[in-house]
Amino acid sequence: MGRCQPAGCADGLLHRRSVVRQEGNLYIVDIPFGRIFRITPDGEWSLAIEYEGWPNGLKIAADGRILIADYRHGIMEFDAKAGRIAPVLTSRNSESFRGCNDLHLASNGDIYFTDQGQTGLHDASGRVYRLAQSGRLDCLIDTGISPNGLVLDPTETVLFVAMTRDNAVWRLPFMQDGSVSKVGRFCSLFGTSGPDGMTMDAKGRLFVGHASLGHVFVFAPNGELIARIKSCAGPNCTNVAIGGAKKDRLYITESATGSVLVADIGVLNS
Repeated sequence: MGRCQPAGCADGLLHRRSVVRQEGNLYIVDIPFGRIFRITPDGEWSLAIEYEGWPNGLKIAADGRILIADYRHGIMEFDAKAGRIAPVLTSRNSESFRGCNDLHLASNGDIYFTDQGQTGLHDASGRVYRLAQSGRLDCLIDTGISPNGLVLDPTETVLFVAMTRDNAVWRLPFMQDGSVSKVGRFCSLFGTSGPDGMTMDAKGRLFVGHASLGHVFVFAPNGELIARIKSCAGPNCTNVAIGGAKKDRLYITESATGSVLVADIGVLNS
């Protein structure tokens, strides 16, 4: 499906997140070295900030704020113009998080994020949280098997969470009070690792980066696998973001080679 080509390559180990800003810039993180890079539409790379942390997930709010899920510190906010980073939420009930992985922003400003730590099939205690605009923190799931990327559906009534060590994506429907019930597996995958970063388009199609198979899998709203995008670099597709003026480009981080790939997903609408 479509084409996949390198958009750039980092020095050192580039791992995970990418987001397209309103100005067209792409922001990506470099976890082990605590760096965030900015890539212009012309492909020029620059270091946005380097700090003592492990930035894992990154999203940009409608008001331009850049929010980060930091594995060491929790939820952080990056002021790109001032070049400063500050904590938003670093603990729950006086206890530090186990290791925040990714986050997703609702249209009302609520922050959904995963607390993965070292959980897996041996320790199914990964957590998924919602931080409301009011400051209220709700734990939606505390039995996650390595919760990783997450995204709301277009109606914002269902949350999808990649459970990496379960090699599956879980579907969390919301009740009227905002809690979740009847959580199930939306899809199951395979491989030595599992689903990682995810995004969803306006039609409810889920794009799932797989951290060992070298593919981004595309699922219809009913869970049917409708397309695969094969990496033209390494096998570790760790995150994805939709961009472009027509929302017809998929940006993919590939951590084995430290590359950013671009795929044409306009063919999905043909």
